[in-house]
Amino acid sequence: MSVLDDIVAAKRLELVQAKARTPLSTLEAQLADRPPTKGFAQAVHDVASRQEVALIAEIKKASPSKGLIRADFNPAAHAKDYQLGGATCLSVLTNVHFMGSDDHFTEARSANQLPMLRKDFMIDPWQILQSRCLGADCVLLIMAILSDEQAAELQAIAQSYQLDVLVETHDRVELDRALQLPANCLIGVNNRNLHNFSTDLQTTAHLLQEAPKSRTYVSESGIHTPSDVKAVTSVGAAAILVGESLMRQENLADATQQLLTKPRS
Repeated sequence: MSVLDDIVAAKRLELVQAKARTPLSTLEAQLADRPPTKGFAQAVHDVASRQEVALIAEIKKASPSKGLIRADFNPAAHAKDYQLGGATCLSVLTNVHFMGSDDHFTEARSANQLPMLRKDFMIDPWQILQSRCLGADCVLLIMAILSDEQAAELQAIAQSYQLDVLVETHDRVELDRALQLPANCLIGVNNRNLHNFSTDLQTTAHLLQEAPKSRTYVSESGIHTPSDVKAVTSVGAAAILVGESLMRQENLADATQQLLTKPRS
């Protein structure tokens, strides 16, 4: 089994317990008190319309391949720093394989005003409603772990609860499948192979070379410098999702500003 297979298998077991603790009816009742979502995709589009790069800055404690990324981990403080540094939106990893938790999301949500992505491995409608209850504005759908039918179902449920969707792809087949989903979905190109966690920044260029220009693309993973940002945006990415390279920096606000600085030609 690959790393991704292990994560999904663990998620299925986790969901059995979570759904027993909090039935779907309970989540539906909680949704009555939730404020409107903040418009994650619209925020990305607004920045892109100004010919600027939309940064989705990620709050991430660890990864299965790299281990602990940041020892002094404080989701609320990191959220404030990212907002101060000029991030367009935030992403918070809540999966246990990344030392994440739902509390990390709610702590970050309470500390900033940016639209937020709940980043986890979504395989069940229950998770969509739970994400909305946590305060998410967007959810991640990973085509590598979903059938076309599952992806369409989860996207429709997300949309019915005013949640935007970032659909993640890594190869041409996954991209073609993702493009069958409604046009309001953001399309992510993950430069990291989730089966072995290797990273190649050229994945974005390879996939977007013949992709329809009418869709909005997000390049994810492996982005460290302003030159990397230029490399992926020059081939069609309107936005970038960056976690590890920022989380390793002492001053997140400064690091965020520096990443968005245009490189000298």
